[in-house]
Amino acid sequence: MLLFRMLLLMAPVVAPQDEFRERRDRLRKAIPNAAAVLYGAAGSDYSDLRSGFVQEPNFFYLTGWNEPGAALLMLPEGFEPREILFLPTRDERKERYDGRRAAAGDDGLARRTGFATVLPVDKLEAEVESRRERIGQWRGLKAQTARVAKLIGGEPGELGPDLVALRARKSARELGLIERSIHVTTEAHLAAWRRARPGLHEFQLAATLTGNFLEQGCGRNAYPPIVGSGPNGVTLHYQANGRRIGDGELVLVDAGAECGYYAADLTRTFPVNGKFTVRQRQLYQAVLGAQKAAIGAVKPGVSMQDLTRIAREYLDARGGLGKYFTHGIGHHVGLQVHDPGPLVDLEPGMVITIEPGVYLPEEGVGIRIEDMVLVTETGGRVLSGALPKEIGEIERRLAK
Repeated sequence: MLLFRMLLLMAPVVAPQDEFRERRDRLRKAIPNAAAVLYGAAGSDYSDLRSGFVQEPNFFYLTGWNEPGAALLMLPEGFEPREILFLPTRDERKERYDGRRAAAGDDGLARRTGFATVLPVDKLEAEVESRRERIGQWRGLKAQTARVAKLIGGEPGELGPDLVALRARKSARELGLIERSIHVTTEAHLAAWRRARPGLHEFQLAATLTGNFLEQGCGRNAYPPIVGSGPNGVTLHYQANGRRIGDGELVLVDAGAECGYYAADLTRTFPVNGKFTVRQRQLYQAVLGAQKAAIGAVKPGVSMQDLTRIAREYLDARGGLGKYFTHGIGHHVGLQVHDPGPLVDLEPGMVITIEPGVYLPEEGVGIRIEDMVLVTETGGRVLSGALPKEIGEIERRLAK
């Protein structure tokens, strides 16, 4: 187990270049005879200073490139070059603030980028113009339609659905990166458990989570940590994290690391003083049973709506708790914590969350249990099983 954890922590932060090349090849096969133009995130002084640069997920999925202002031209079979990465020209003033950026003409760009042809981004229009008459179809992302339309002189087809289909099924390398994020997230949750005690503020547990993510080499939170104590646990996306935790209360912690651009998303609910009360135990066991019922039903061909119904019916059979389950059972996870993916007809290789909950404002109690599950050929495999969720194990961990 120790060796396995060490290997996870030593895993590369991104997939190797051949992985991104294979993704572009799969996309090219999905849109035969069509060319595609994608723009990476531009970045800005304000957003960079406030939260750091974050690449547009589809652009990163296809290129692995993590600097602002880039663009990608993908061409059909028979064209040479088949793909071109465009990079901004060098701006010495900006580089004094942000550091040196890659630019066309730099040595070793093919090795660094994975693209044999790298040109300045101001050459993109000319490269499109030289091929416009020979290519009948052009594709772009919906959010970038106006930019692509101006570039090609017409309305592009939508590229999004093809990328959703590709991104929904994770490769072995993607699963390795997701599992690393899950491992780091698990360790951070356990660190928060060790620190938790009545009188502590929610933001102190949030700081423990984020600190552990960064300490393990992950770039950021996958989303703002949710630390909801007592009545704050009933707010699904509670983020204020400002309340002092009271004795005897439950604490709902929903937090995940993002490592190498891949997200984790885990939730656990625990008693801050180490022991569930009779009522807390009753409610918690109902939510846990609903989660197990939904996980047991995961298999190819089922829908997220099916899994939601199974969990709600389980809760309804436990004193009518289904009406307090006020959201869907989960979502896809990958490059984004809410990754694009179908809600019907799950397929092998998809990674989803299973996260039933009950929220009782009149009792000041919110309970959610969330795990990440890989859809396999025969069912579902829990990827986050190392984070305890059985009542006895939680209480033992909190007692240490």
